[in-house]
Amino acid sequence: MTARIQNATSRPDITPAVQHLFKEVYTGGVPRQTLELVHLRVSQINGCSACVDAGAASAAKAGVGSEKLVAVAAWYENPLFDDAERAALALAEAATRLSDRPGAVTDEIWAEARGHYDERQLGSLVLMVAITNFFNRINTTFRVPAGTRWD
Repeated sequence: MTARIQNATSRPDITPAVQHLFKEVYTGGVPRQTLELVHLRVSQINGCSACVDAGAASAAKAGVGSEKLVAVAAWYENPLFDDAERAALALAEAATRLSDRPGAVTDEIWAEARGHYDERQLGSLVLMVAITNFFNRINTTFRVPAGTRWD
């Protein structure tokens, strides 16, 4: 696959805004591992190879073990994931698959997430899902290859 754009960082004026959004995500009280699992799962759903690759590396750096990384695509009934992680992943999947059905983020999904996270944390989770979907669409459209790093 050949990248459609060679200098993805050609808009340095955007960097501070993106960094501000990530600061909000990571200071919202959700465990870093959970946020990285959410990012990885959303990227898997969207088929963004660059984000899956980077997301797996970020999750591993945050302390997610290799068994859990491999299992995140089938998290639903896997005992490696605790109830809070399952609630976050269910919310992430529903918010990513909005076009699959009307009302994709059901009251049940929201209530389960609310049972594990306060409003600030829920805001961080939803923002992580939104940012990930945003970057998945950019990177997939530009055909950004796996292995690209933005640090």
